Amino acid sequence: MSKQIQSKLLTMKGFYLLTFFGVGSISPLLSVYMSEVINFSGYQIGTIMSVGPIMMIFFQPIWGMVSDRLNAPVKVLTTTTLLAGLISAGYLFFQSYFGFLAIAILVALFQSAIIPISDSVSLAYCGRVKANYGSIRLYGSLGFGLAVFVMGRLSEINENVIFYSFFFALAIASILATRLPQEKANAAGNKRLLSGMRELFLYKKFLLFLAITFMIFGPNLANNVYFGLFVENQGGSYTGIGIAFLIAVLSEIPFMRLAGRFTRRYGLLPVVAVAGMVSLARWFFYYTEPNLWVIYVSAFLQGASIGLFIPAALQYVRDITPAHMTATAITLYSAIGNGLGNWFCTFLGGIIYDQYQINTVYLFFSLLACLGVMLQIWLMRIEKKETVLNESLVQH
Repeated sequence: MSKQIQSKLLTMKGFYLLTFFGVGSISPLLSVYMSEVINFSGYQIGTIMSVGPIMMIFFQPIWGMVSDRLNAPVKVLTTTTLLAGLISAGYLFFQSYFGFLAIAILVALFQSAIIPISDSVSLAYCGRVKANYGSIRLYGSLGFGLAVFVMGRLSEINENVIFYSFFFALAIASILATRLPQEKANAAGNKRLLSGMRELFLYKKFLLFLAITFMIFGPNLANNVYFGLFVENQGGSYTGIGIAFLIAVLSEIPFMRLAGRFTRRYGLLPVVAVAGMVSLARWFFYYTEPNLWVIYVSAFLQGASIGLFIPAALQYVRDITPAHMTATAITLYSAIGNGLGNWFCTFLGGIIYDQYQINTVYLFFSLLACLGVMLQIWLMRIEKKETVLNESLVQH
């Protein structure tokens, strides 16, 4: 591998590390900040925290089309990363609900471009130079985990540090973005976006898997909002929240590295099913309000849920959809899981938290995960019937 390729891969690792460090600085601790420092209600917290997923649903496809129309994904990524960081400084000047809501909307508008465009550039470059995308992407998990741990400790001194960290991390990441590989966009892909969506709705397995993603992955993402409140409710400090998140996020790394080996040996759907069952067990366990130290230990279960689900689910979507619709399928998959499912669980979780207790939010998550696992079993049966039918046709 040439020095130039190694340099580009190192830049990509640094970009993921910094952007997720920024997200990890603010996302898990913002709900605690709004609850403890500003005394927002559960409904207000849920509304503000659900803005990001809503913006993802509508603006991820738009940013993709803008990137492709300009044929300059790196320039779009650099600009949106910088603007998201700059606008986030507004959190330091507003203490009202509508002020926080406005800043959250503007930050989410530009932040919604960062992950899909950087993933698109990274996947294209890794495919071209035969590099392992998973070994690049895991630096995002590392950055997120380190951020929550460090910010958890520093927040004990000054709660505003989470906003400074987000700003500086994204500002530096935007500088690194200028050095990312200049991969060209697939302009034809986005021109077919709407027609591709209509065609994808004819694929029963794809629609069923979108529902599974909504019910299993949605609560996993919303957990980033409520896990800090849950740890705090059980007696944890800011530092304790950071420790819990560090254990949870770092546990994703080995599972992401092993996911490919597991899927080749056991199949994609069985691995996704295991991830769903681990999520179900974890949420129901939290509903029982276990001891704080047990929560810390159990946080490693996130590795088996998210660390296995992300790579296996992405590969399954690629496998079950025609090649000419892969980009559209992944856009829809991201919008349903990262966007709609995340928003639904975050928003409704805020209402449940307001009316009941934080552990009831996890009962809600466990019920959704249970439905997701049931749909997963149904999908596996459909796959098995298709396999038997295809084998029968081949024999005759």
